[in-house]
Amino acid sequence: MPEVTIRYFAAARSAAGESSATADAASIRDLIGTVSTGRPELARVLGICTFLLDGQRADPGTPLHAGAQVDALPPFAGG
Repeated sequence: MPEVTIRYFAAARSAAGESSATADAASIRDLIGTVSTGRPELARVLGICTFLLDGQRADPGTPLHAGAQVDALPPFAGG
């Protein structure tokens, strides 16, 4: 499986306790499972996030490539 980086923003960063992490994952779904193992609050937040893969919107089934950058963007409020 390729090694990828996930960057957390807003509530995802708070739940993760860090701004980014690296992991081996074949898809965004695999990445979510890997980084949230044993971290139920992070799993909850990632479950409602929008994801960008190298700057382009992606869904959980999107395959990943070595060196990919995934951004986890929870819903934002504001005006």
